[in-house]
Amino acid sequence: MKKIVLSYSYVAIWIFLSFSVIVYNKYILDKKMYNWPFPISLTMIHMSFCATLAILLVRVLRIVEPVSMSRHVYLSSVVPIGALYSLSLWLSNSAYIYLSVSFIQMLKALMPVAVYSIGVLLRKESYKNDTMFNMLSISLGVGVAAYGEARFDAWGVLLQLGAVAFEATRLVMIQILLTSKGISLNPITSLYYVAPCCLVFLSIPWIFVEYPVLRDTSSFHFDFVIFGTNSFCAFALNLAVFLLVGKTSALTMNVAGVVKDWLLIAFSWSVIKDTVTPINLFGYGLAFLGVAYYNHSKLQALKAKEAQKKTAQADEEEGRLLEDKDDKRNAVSYTHLRAHE
Repeated sequence: MKKIVLSYSYVAIWIFLSFSVIVYNKYILDKKMYNWPFPISLTMIHMSFCATLAILLVRVLRIVEPVSMSRHVYLSSVVPIGALYSLSLWLSNSAYIYLSVSFIQMLKALMPVAVYSIGVLLRKESYKNDTMFNMLSISLGVGVAAYGEARFDAWGVLLQLGAVAFEATRLVMIQILLTSKGISLNPITSLYYVAPCCLVFLSIPWIFVEYPVLRDTSSFHFDFVIFGTNSFCAFALNLAVFLLVGKTSALTMNVAGVVKDWLLIAFSWSVIKDTVTPINLFGYGLAFLGVAYYNHSKLQALKAKEAQKKTAQADEEEGRLLEDKDDKRNAVSYTHLRAHE
């Protein structure tokens, strides 16, 4: 019972923090709310805050040990992942300026499609007809939801699809570049290595796109309460991901993500007053069924793999027992032989 309660607590904490970060970012960036439409600057504030806290925890307080990593591994593995992460965050935050929270969550249902497709292209996933059919059903559902969107903005959709593509590529590249080298990063060490790298990559477009506007906007004053609490929520979300995946599984986070999406859609419709049409809900319902089936298939594959592993361990144990019995028989036979002599 204690384990079940803890698992649900981790799920609830992750949903709450993920929900908070999404709504908070929407509040800051939307022109009808806080009206600070500078997604690169906001992402850089997040990365600066996270990098500072991570360095404090790793280098000063030494609560977390740094990972042993050569310069070559950092440049060939962490830097590309940092570049993809910065692009994903930049584009996803930019989408909040043009699209509703509910529609963005519907578009995010394409993440399994992007991860699987990129995994097949990079030969990290094996192509299966039934899985690809499932991916097409998810895509069809999202397409119907987009058709029924009242505030459809082509540029916003393009930004969010780009964010999904870069995030999916980042997830696959983590498998290829880090996992294959036996390097495992928790959220603190991940931010310690990746956040400064993201900051450097984000500074390049920031200098040309947002800095001139901010420089000419003399009325802007940095609100430490708004941006401080927003950045703290983003940092806490990284820790919540570690707790949820570490104490349960990545599959649990996927299922919890579906619950969070429905909550955000309901919140967007009831509180923010975004328009959610019946066609929106029908399309997302189709995508939801596809994602649910995908998660179910993953769970079955995981169970089959676990069962196969247990069977192999049982066979190995049985073989060891038989070997011990043979050794005992040989020992008894040898004792009798010596006695006769």
